[in-house]
Amino acid sequence: MKISQFYIPAMSIFLILSSCKESQANAQQIGNDGSVETGRPNSEYEPAFKGQTRIKAVKTTTPYKVEVLNKDLGKPWGIINLPDGRFLITDKRGYMNVVSKDGKQVSKIDGFPKVDSKGQGGMLDVALDPDFNTNNIIYFSFSEPFGKGNLTSVAKGKLSADLKAISEVKVIFRAEPSYDGDKHYGSRLVFDKDGNLFVSTGERSDKETRVYAQKTDNYLGKIIKITKDGMPAPGNPFIGKQGYKPEIYAYGVRNPQGLAIDPQGNLWDVEMGPRGGDEINLIEPGKNYGWGDVTYGIEYSGDKVGQGITQRKGTEQPVYYWDPVISPSGVTFYTGNIDEWKGNLLVGCLSGEHINRIVMKDNKVVGEERLLTDQNERFRDVLNGMDGNLYAVTDSGKLYRISKK
Repeated sequence: MKISQFYIPAMSIFLILSSCKESQANAQQIGNDGSVETGRPNSEYEPAFKGQTRIKAVKTTTPYKVEVLNKDLGKPWGIINLPDGRFLITDKRGYMNVVSKDGKQVSKIDGFPKVDSKGQGGMLDVALDPDFNTNNIIYFSFSEPFGKGNLTSVAKGKLSADLKAISEVKVIFRAEPSYDGDKHYGSRLVFDKDGNLFVSTGERSDKETRVYAQKTDNYLGKIIKITKDGMPAPGNPFIGKQGYKPEIYAYGVRNPQGLAIDPQGNLWDVEMGPRGGDEINLIEPGKNYGWGDVTYGIEYSGDKVGQGITQRKGTEQPVYYWDPVISPSGVTFYTGNIDEWKGNLLVGCLSGEHINRIVMKDNKVVGEERLLTDQNERFRDVLNGMDGNLYAVTDSGKLYRISKK
């Protein structure tokens, strides 16, 4: 079905939305405590400080429009802009698509290495080389068949001038050890202002691999910082320290599918917890973020995680957590045309089926809003578009545009 055919019958559904004020269908629910959460928490754990969870709800007053530009993108995972405004969107099945600004034209890029796409694996995130305008190089993360299992790998390659193929592909980092599993790859990629690359890795989900998040002789459950060639970034906190991999920037994380740098230059991760305990963390060099010893979540069975502790000396507290979970994936700090959103952290949510808007002041959460709740979509990634609009991709294969009216 062509996108033009889709728009006609769907106009009343997708283009009627503006602000929460104008669209009751898009109005979030408010709990008895004044937060956006109406469900009971999974645990009886108390937050470490006021405002660490279930913060007061806020509501957008600026009228905005929600459009579906394409509904046939397959299995998108990551989305970025190319310099000319087109989109580069990864497909979990093992390749990438170049998508036109209006979402109508889609062309496939060939030449990527084999991925292990079962479960949560596949072709995952993508980032442009800071010098892309002159070298056409991209970086991408994927679940690579390796050893007796698979692992999170980061590779680089050069796109052809017509953007139809990639060549000179080289894997520059592998999050060893490999494991025969299909979950928790992490995989977000973010370049810092110095041209070094942050990589988030998951701890691969199972109890036998969970312990690796607290060990520093491996790459599971970590925030990694490397150069464009995959070497430890200069200034990394553990370079030369015995028992530590020099690429490690921070550790003790679970499944960080959200990674972003705020306007002040701070690095943040947003990661999935077990039952309860999805977290927002301010990532600082050398710090331990607690998983799998410290968490506000519980096992899926209902049992406690480890000793059932939420605080421990030597570990960092999350800036914010959710219980029940929202299953956060891609995140961005908004810089677009809607003034009241500027500087807010926007979070694509999977099981939560909304885009989460987090308002922060002095690195503390002061407000939360659930956007696009009426769409019933698993939002996999969000993007600050070059045109000032917000874009999002969903697990059902849709490309959304959210723009100021």
